[in-house]
Amino acid sequence: MALSTKTSATQDRSNLVPFSSRLREGRALAQDVWSIYNVANLPEDCINLGQGYMNFPPPKWVTDAADVALKTVAPNHYSHPKGRIRLRQAIKGFYDPLFGRDIDVESQILVTSGANEGQYAVFTAFLEQGDEVIMFEPFFDQYLPSVTFNGGKPVYVPLHPPTNAEGKATSNDWTIDFDELRRAVTPSTKMIIVNTPHNPVGKVFTRAELEGIAALAEEFNLLVMSDEVYDCLVFDGKEHVRIATLPGMWDRTVTVGSAGKAFAATGWRVGWLIGPQSIIQPTLAASTRIVFCTNSPLQEAAAAGLEQVRERKFFETQREEYTTRRAILTTAFDQLGMKYTLPEGSYFVLLDISNVEFPEDYPFPQSVLGRGRDFKACWFIALEVGVSSIPVSEFYCEEHANIGEAYARFAFCKDEDTLRKAADRLQALKKYLK
Repeated sequence: MALSTKTSATQDRSNLVPFSSRLREGRALAQDVWSIYNVANLPEDCINLGQGYMNFPPPKWVTDAADVALKTVAPNHYSHPKGRIRLRQAIKGFYDPLFGRDIDVESQILVTSGANEGQYAVFTAFLEQGDEVIMFEPFFDQYLPSVTFNGGKPVYVPLHPPTNAEGKATSNDWTIDFDELRRAVTPSTKMIIVNTPHNPVGKVFTRAELEGIAALAEEFNLLVMSDEVYDCLVFDGKEHVRIATLPGMWDRTVTVGSAGKAFAATGWRVGWLIGPQSIIQPTLAASTRIVFCTNSPLQEAAAAGLEQVRERKFFETQREEYTTRRAILTTAFDQLGMKYTLPEGSYFVLLDISNVEFPEDYPFPQSVLGRGRDFKACWFIALEVGVSSIPVSEFYCEEHANIGEAYARFAFCKDEDTLRKAADRLQALKKYLK
């Protein structure tokens, strides 16, 4: 019997096949904060301190290595799904002394298409339907859909913001309530995500805090994903402790790294995972079926970067440069008399915007209506002051969003001239402070 090809003129054919419910559960359908505060939606001359990408190039010696790779035959073709051997050897060379172990390039390192794909592959490899994943709030927004798309259930534990009246807080003043963390663990808990240095708070978890998390992981047999993509940006002599180096933790921890953050090359999408074979091998199986392999020539460039950083003292110099950038931004906030969290790691400052006043009848776009107060405040600041930022409630679950509504995230991964222009513009905020 032949199928009819006739359709009714009035039939709605715009959504013939329903999409998966996982898109709703992962908040993937909501217009994301990056789209709302995108340069395309803001005035042309608005200075973008919202999104965490650099407006300066990677080091020339790294891009030169990319040029060489592009002019060589082998790096223009598929790499092994584990990653190119040169990059795996470079990762080993750089991280062996930091982990205090002889890392095996064949079974304990996996190169991924950015840190995000590596994390996604871990979730794919280890989560069963209904497995719970603990994440500290505020959380990097990609964690949520990556967990839910793979059948996991996010469980939120907020970092508690500082309460001192002086406003001279550091990221270390955002604290973990370990009783609260323990209560979050159930028989369904499979994994906990630790992000240190933390986005967006800038918190560098202390050894004592990581030991507390490690004790719970051991007690309840949890896998730990340690997102350390900002490990090369730790300030003020703060110690960056790798949870995988604590007693008993190597066997249950996967550590996440990023060439994009290390070398100002966020568009390259080259990341890596370091961990025991029991974690890396299943994750390799998942990653192979997700992307098969990662960008080959830029793996070569990332390898050249890691091979030379110690000789060039690159990370030490970069940290000094970022310390200067941070100071430009925080000095502007000091001049305004506004409270902020001084980050001890990463390249973000959380500004307390709870005292920024704006007219209730201001012509806000539909995209920010019905969202937290911080969405309106950030939009108002972008249009009236000319500097964009990101509302922090985006990084919370609905229950805890009120914590984030007090803050806007400003990125200082920009050149000094841009930051100085932004600092000058921000002084116009003074007339909107109550």
